[in-house]
Amino acid sequence: MTRVARRRPVWHPLPVARVDRLTAEAVAITFDVPGELRADFAFRPGQHVTVRYAPAVRRSYSICSTPQDLDKTGKIRIGVKEVPGGAFSSAGVRALGAGATLEVLPPLGTFTTDLDPARTRRYGAIVAGSGITPVLSLIATALATEPHSTFALLYGNRAAASVMFADELGALKDRYPARLQILHVLSREPGLSPALSGRLDRDRLELLCDAAIPAGAIDEWFLCGPAALVETAEAVLRGRGAPLVHTELFYAGPVTAPAPPVGNADDVTLTVRLDGRESRTTMPRDGRVLDAALAVRAELPYACKGGVCATCRARLVSGEVAMARNYALEPDDVAAGYVLTCQATPLTPEVSVDYDA
Repeated sequence: MTRVARRRPVWHPLPVARVDRLTAEAVAITFDVPGELRADFAFRPGQHVTVRYAPAVRRSYSICSTPQDLDKTGKIRIGVKEVPGGAFSSAGVRALGAGATLEVLPPLGTFTTDLDPARTRRYGAIVAGSGITPVLSLIATALATEPHSTFALLYGNRAAASVMFADELGALKDRYPARLQILHVLSREPGLSPALSGRLDRDRLELLCDAAIPAGAIDEWFLCGPAALVETAEAVLRGRGAPLVHTELFYAGPVTAPAPPVGNADDVTLTVRLDGRESRTTMPRDGRVLDAALAVRAELPYACKGGVCATCRARLVSGEVAMARNYALEPDDVAAGYVLTCQATPLTPEVSVDYDA
C-alpha cells in the first residue's frame, strides 16, 4: 500500500450517516464523505481523525472501517467510548444521531503499516477496551489485502458485555478461520480458561506471549490502549525478541513541562509558518510552542495536546526545542526535524516552525 500524500489538514463538515450502539458506553459513528473530499479523507488502516464538536472541543478518534469501505461506499467510521464527563464522548454516545453534522480533520497517524498483496507476514496485536478501534481496521485490511498473512489478537476487557465490535470481530473470524486468532481476556468475569481471566498485567502477558501467541513468532506487533498496558506489553515483547512493535495511546495522562535552561530568562522569539504566511511572536522559555503560536494563528491544527495524536506536528526550521513526551512521531520523523509543538519547549533564543512542511 502506498503512502497517502498529505496537505496541511483543514476542517471539513461531514454529515453523520448513522450511529450504531456497540456497548452500553460505546458507539460507532459513520460519516458520509462527499465525492470531492474522498482524496482528502483517503487513509491507511490504523489512522485517526480529529472531530471538532465546539470551537474549544477537539478529540481524536481512530477509524474502524477500511480504506476499501471508503472507496466503495463513501463512508468512514469511528469508534467512540464514553469517558465520564467527556466533552464530546458523552454527547457522541448519548445524544448524537443521523443527520447531524460535525467538523472533521482528514486522517493522520503513523500507527499503520505498508500492506502489500505480494508479501506474507504474521501480525499480532495487544489491545484493551477502545484500543480495538484502529486494530479492527488493521485486521480487516491486512487479511483482505495480503491473502497469505495471518493476524493474532489479544483483547482485554472488563466483561463480555463491554467488548467493542464483538460482532465485527466474530464476522472476521468466520471469514478467516485459519488466519485470524482472537483471545479475549476478561478482568471481571471468568474467561474460557484461568489464563484468560484477570487483568492484562505483566505476568499474564508473559504467560500468553510464551504459550498462546509466541512473541518472537510475530513479524509485526500493534499495541493500543492505556499507557500502562502499552508500556508493559512493549517491554514484554522486546524482551522476547519481537522485531517490530507499533504503539498508540488514547490518553497518556498529565505531563509537567521540562525545566528551562539555567541562566536563560529572556523571552524567546517564535516564528510560525502556516499556509505560506509567517507570523512572529514572543513566548516564555518555559512555555509550549503550540500555545504561543495559537495566540497569533488561531487556525493552527491541534487536538489532544498530550503528545498522542500528531495533529500539531510541524518541522523545526531553526533553533532547538525539547519535547516533554512523544507518543506520535516515528524515529525517522524526529530525525527529519519534525516536532510535536504541543510538547515543545524552546531551548534557544529563537525558534522557527513550519506547519506547511
